[in-house]
Amino acid sequence: MKHWSLVLLATLLALSACGSNNKKVDKPAELTNLKNPTVRIQKLWGASVSGGGKKLRLGLGLATSGNKLFAAGRDGDVAAFDLKTGKQLWRVDTKLDLAGGTGVGADSVAVGSADGQVIVLAMDTGAQRWRADVKGEILSAPAVADNEVIVRTVDGKLRALSLADGKEVWAAEQQIPRLTLRGAAAPVVTRDIAITGFDNGRVLAVSLADGATVWDSPVSPPHGRTELERLNDIDAPVKVQGEEVFVAGYQGRAAMLALDSGQVWWTQDVSSYRGVEVDDSQMYVSTSQGELKAMTRRTGQPVWSNPELKLRSLSAPVVAGEYVVVADLDGYVHYFDRATGTLAGRTKAGGDRVTNAPVAVGDVVYVITDKGDITALRGTTVASRAAKAEAPAAPTPAAEPAAAPGG
Repeated sequence: MKHWSLVLLATLLALSACGSNNKKVDKPAELTNLKNPTVRIQKLWGASVSGGGKKLRLGLGLATSGNKLFAAGRDGDVAAFDLKTGKQLWRVDTKLDLAGGTGVGADSVAVGSADGQVIVLAMDTGAQRWRADVKGEILSAPAVADNEVIVRTVDGKLRALSLADGKEVWAAEQQIPRLTLRGAAAPVVTRDIAITGFDNGRVLAVSLADGATVWDSPVSPPHGRTELERLNDIDAPVKVQGEEVFVAGYQGRAAMLALDSGQVWWTQDVSSYRGVEVDDSQMYVSTSQGELKAMTRRTGQPVWSNPELKLRSLSAPVVAGEYVVVADLDGYVHYFDRATGTLAGRTKAGGDRVTNAPVAVGDVVYVITDKGDITALRGTTVASRAAKAEAPAAPTPAAEPAAAPGG
């Protein structure tokens, strides 16, 4: 159903863009050189996993545990790398068309395939522990708990598989609309519950023990007369911080919910299919129109909005030091000042688009393109001219110029 929905959606969007007035379709914003970048972006290392095949929206993101980075490629490779050096620690060919991964936890790495296969590997060696068939396309990373692997499939089902042997422990389900975006929110495990969004605009929390519903909250109720107007998918993982759950949906809302009850504390009208990031005071969201927005964490009130990357198909944001970082359809990685929303610098991570969210560990950002190219970046604030004038004379490394578009 997801493939047909995607084709129908693309057709409807094309028709609506053309319309009877023959209006021109808006193009992604063109990038211009930054005259005075305030962040120096250094490439620390690069690596890759196989990423051939069709240009599909797949949930093949990165994950970290300890001093390791884990990645999966469309062609079946799953690999582990040293976080600091990029040295490959192990690589396994699953011989499957992978579409969801990587999930890590309990000394295990979990990935899923387009034909419903779930594979769990040993975190230290990559040795396969088991495979299971959940009979549903997997487009997001499984979540690994102490005793279960939680898998979300595109048919609206959330399943728990035993971490020991892959046997199904329980299943929960939500009704899915006839027309949806291609994608599925990755489940998030916190404490003794699993939380995930669905294509009907609801967020569901279930008990890890038996799959019983803890709460079920309608975050983005559908509105409009046509099926296209009523699209309200939540296709990105929620963000859990302390006692709060943050989420955003397509043609719907960004919201904060109470972790214990699912009560919605605030909402803001925002359309996003990429997801959110949260720090101590703000929530950040990449909108479906390519704007990067910041809102207050406690109330959801707007803080700033930057439209410079309009229609550039931004990834979900990630916070790294004093910056919030996104990547785009051409493989550029953009650093924004968290306080002001000012674009501070950019660099190129690869020659292909970035669909999945970057991962940050401290001030280092890890990015994977849809071709499977992995880049580790560090952003360092460039001292202002005034500060340089006051500082004692000493040789300092020159700031890297901002990457030019197309370079």
